[in-house]
Amino acid sequence: MRSIRKRHALWLAFALALPLGSVQARSPAPAAEPLRVMSFNVRTPVDTEPGRRWDDRRDAMVSLLKEEKPAVFGTQELVQKQAEYLTAHLPGYRWFGQGRRGGDGDEHMGVFYDSAQLKVVESGDFWLSDTPEVAGSITWGNLFPRMVTWALFERAADGQRFYLLNTHLPYRDEDEPRRVKGAKAIVARLQQLHAGVPVLVTGDFNSEPGSETYATFTASLEDARKVAAKVEGPRLTFHDFSGTPTTELDWILVRGVKVLKFVTLDDKPGGVLPSDHFPVMAEVVLPAGR
Repeated sequence: MRSIRKRHALWLAFALALPLGSVQARSPAPAAEPLRVMSFNVRTPVDTEPGRRWDDRRDAMVSLLKEEKPAVFGTQELVQKQAEYLTAHLPGYRWFGQGRRGGDGDEHMGVFYDSAQLKVVESGDFWLSDTPEVAGSITWGNLFPRMVTWALFERAADGQRFYLLNTHLPYRDEDEPRRVKGAKAIVARLQQLHAGVPVLVTGDFNSEPGSETYATFTASLEDARKVAAKVEGPRLTFHDFSGTPTTELDWILVRGVKVLKFVTLDDKPGGVLPSDHFPVMAEVVLPAGR
């Protein structure tokens, strides 16, 4: 009995000397917060009418972004001075992407991200043309260069990775065949990516659900709005600074994630519309163990 008591005392002393986790099951790591991803056509700064001018609406845009705190957002129609203003007024955000003609000029498909949450593992651009690696290339009868800016991101909280691709397809009614070709080019790129890494596609697609462009994308991707557990805000997104939207041009498409919530943000910070499109945002859960 004495030897048993002695062994028990020695084990107790040994156990007390060990880190708590050595004698207890470790508590599971807290689940990471859902990832907030946004698509935002910021409207290029060409308007001269009050309320539409960039200088009139830029602070409303900053206020909306500060309120919503997306981890990453893809923009369309962005130009360099807009990007500089946004990064100057959104601490911690960085951005990347070439102009559609290459270099820093013209419109960008700029991608912004919260550098406290995400890091860029790799990134690049390609053009929706017969020569996708040639900056500024135009084919298929497009009036302007059409392109994709993309990145492989890694989340700081858990090391989870995902791809984001951001685009802006041609706008004319007669451009539907060119939009379809662009969609096919993007889907072909997705097929080259690692199948185990989630994919997010943001954009102003200048086409609505039910179109051939939409069908081409959704053959291999899901529409975040349609699969979200919760949906808020109007379905339509383009309103031409009226505040009353008429068409659903802005989507977020996903693969390999769970969509908790989808929101069309029809906010007017300070009574000002930030753009002629409402931004859309999805809260998604990245799969564990990727």
